[in-house]
Amino acid sequence: MSKNMSDPLLAIATVIVVLGQILMIVIGALAVLAIPATMIFRDVFLSELRSEFPNYALTYPTATVGALLLCVIALVAMFWLFLRKLRQIIDTVGAGDPFVPANAKRLTAMAWLMLGIQLLSLPAAGLALYFAKSLGEKAGTIDASFDLSGVVLVVTLFILARVFRHGAAMREDLEGTV
Repeated sequence: MSKNMSDPLLAIATVIVVLGQILMIVIGALAVLAIPATMIFRDVFLSELRSEFPNYALTYPTATVGALLLCVIALVAMFWLFLRKLRQIIDTVGAGDPFVPANAKRLTAMAWLMLGIQLLSLPAAGLALYFAKSLGEKAGTIDASFDLSGVVLVVTLFILARVFRHGAAMREDLEGTV
């Protein structure tokens, strides 16, 4: 099966997904490096924070920052996997054969990954808010509200997975009768 990259939408989608995957690798690597850096350079960070926020009796929230970075690493990994599944689907569309059972499985996996991203975003946002408040950030200056569009995406992906599963089954039935 050869890729049909004469379709500009597929070519653009592939470039965007590949760039997204590269970005996730960079962010993930930086977050992994930041975990030991927050422990090693804890005193440096604390002195910088104290000079920036002189009116607050600050202690460096090592555990909060570490937990937040772990959440970021998990979120980035899940999003990278999501993009990998999307890229595999784009490849099958480019090959002219999207209604295969593998794409139904990919869409289901993408739905579960997006659900995991949505659920993990809640404690990550809580940790970020706690960190910001510990630095004296005023209430209402940070938006950590729940976004319903992520839930809609999860439901849409689960439905599309069923559509693709049904389409692949119908195609197999049709090929079996011909």
